[in-house]
Amino acid sequence: MRPIHIESLVARTALSLASFLSLAACTVATAQTVQVDATPSHVVNKFSPRYALGSTVDRVPSNATDVFFRPDQIAQIQQAGWGVISYRQNTDLFVQAWHWNPNGRWSDASGQGYFVGDATPTQEMIRHSYGYSLPHRGFTRNNGTEFDGFSRLDDGDPKTYWKSNPYLAKRFTGEDDSLHPQWIVINLEKSENINAIRVAWAEPYATVYRVQYWAGASDAMDEQDKGVWKNFASGRIANGTGGTATIRLDESFVNTKYVRILMTRSSNTCDTHGSADPRNCVGYAIRELYLGALAADGTFSDLLHHTPDQKQTLTYCSSVDSWHAPSDRYVAPDRMESGDQPGWDLFFTSGITRGLPAIIPIAMLYSTPEDAAAQMAYIKKRGYPVSYIEMGEEPDGQYMLPEDYAALYLQFADALHGVDPGFKLGGPVFEGVTEDIKVWPDAQGRNSWLGRFLDYLKAHDRLQDLAFMSFEHYPYDGCETPWKDLYQEPELITHIMKVWRDDGLPPGIPLLDTETNDHGGEAADDIFGALWLADSFGGFLSAGGKSTHYYHDLPYSPPHPACENSWGTYHMFMVDEHYQIKQRTSQF
Repeated sequence: MRPIHIESLVARTALSLASFLSLAACTVATAQTVQVDATPSHVVNKFSPRYALGSTVDRVPSNATDVFFRPDQIAQIQQAGWGVISYRQNTDLFVQAWHWNPNGRWSDASGQGYFVGDATPTQEMIRHSYGYSLPHRGFTRNNGTEFDGFSRLDDGDPKTYWKSNPYLAKRFTGEDDSLHPQWIVINLEKSENINAIRVAWAEPYATVYRVQYWAGASDAMDEQDKGVWKNFASGRIANGTGGTATIRLDESFVNTKYVRILMTRSSNTCDTHGSADPRNCVGYAIRELYLGALAADGTFSDLLHHTPDQKQTLTYCSSVDSWHAPSDRYVAPDRMESGDQPGWDLFFTSGITRGLPAIIPIAMLYSTPEDAAAQMAYIKKRGYPVSYIEMGEEPDGQYMLPEDYAALYLQFADALHGVDPGFKLGGPVFEGVTEDIKVWPDAQGRNSWLGRFLDYLKAHDRLQDLAFMSFEHYPYDGCETPWKDLYQEPELITHIMKVWRDDGLPPGIPLLDTETNDHGGEAADDIFGALWLADSFGGFLSAGGKSTHYYHDLPYSPPHPACENSWGTYHMFMVDEHYQIKQRTSQF
């Protein structure tokens, strides 16, 4: 919206949705009858635009931060008139550990391990912060890291290994490990005949596990409710001893595309980083996987492609240990995945927040409770205003099961409330979806991600730790969105908000759409993008939403790699090759 319009609305205390729609109706060119229901008892929402209509700040290329945050560039961004800023957490998407403060301490005296940023402010301002790639990664790719990095499960190097997140082990959850089974999945790209697997275990290894195959024609990862995992005939292992285990899974071949190892009991032996830190001695670790056929003479034919790049056979995992070293820092110009999460001091003092309380995240999927607490202690000591704290980012895109996310959520909530009991925490910060997120059914047959997350909080008497529910909204797929799809937007946004309520979200917990825009596969710069914003925001507020946040303030968005005609996406400005603003787009 134009700044003068936003500011005129901000000057009012709180507007009903009916008032908002009546203002919007003035712009309609063709003659028509507009009926406005001003009955006080019929008001569906009240809001202040300054707090309900905001924008976002995300990770940007490391060579662009100083340009974007120049006063002359910030002044142009502010003219758009957005209110509260939602700061996006991107390192969780790329399976990286976030050093929100470059200064801090390592858990290991050798200067590696788990990093905790310094909670005490100094005269030095934090302008930049970066992600560190995790050396025990088990993903080839997922819905966050699509083109970068590789899995250690089939990289061909016997010295590397995948390891699960130690904070999901009994020592930290306080629950039996069978309640938080860890898993790896192999995606063969096409169905193959399988009768054997070879697992080169590292330490700690699984002593109890099952090897399973996916029964169903659907995608085991992205259509999890449309198939079922079945145990191979000889896939139940009750007394694993580690080492390299070659297992004949069945006397005959099973034709399948996906294979899963489900681990429920650990040896609790220590990994290569030693026994001094208990986090090294819980969970599960695998050096290399081999899958295929075992002949009668003992010959093993492996179907997997073992390379340290994106050409390897696809593997996925339940979680990743956030252990890393200084050499794992990833910084390269013009790359989002190697980019800069703008430093907290730069963010809060640049003017981009307009002095309003911001919605900020903590890294959670690949971090530690101690580091999250240190971050919020730092921000609190600086006196920076914060309204809400998001817990991690897009766990559904990392294929994390709801009970695992919930277990981390409670550990991190304890640490954060130790800093300030008044912190308002929320999540799960879902990816942009238009239907309920379905996951592999549990023992009770429940397959709703949000429903199971809420059930976990209720079962632990901790629902009060969820001060808000947040999600992202990106409704369209494909590179060329038909104009007819524009008319679907109010229904799409109101429908998904109803889904969250139907999953069991109590009416007293507000809904925040903390990142939204139309599809990034094409330019959001034409009139479609502007009209979509009006429809989406109106629908969100009609459904009773608390605040929605345009993606994004900083004018960085490269052409979509899968779309030939993409100009660049998700922004209010066109920029030159040096990231300096040249002109406005329709969404301004």
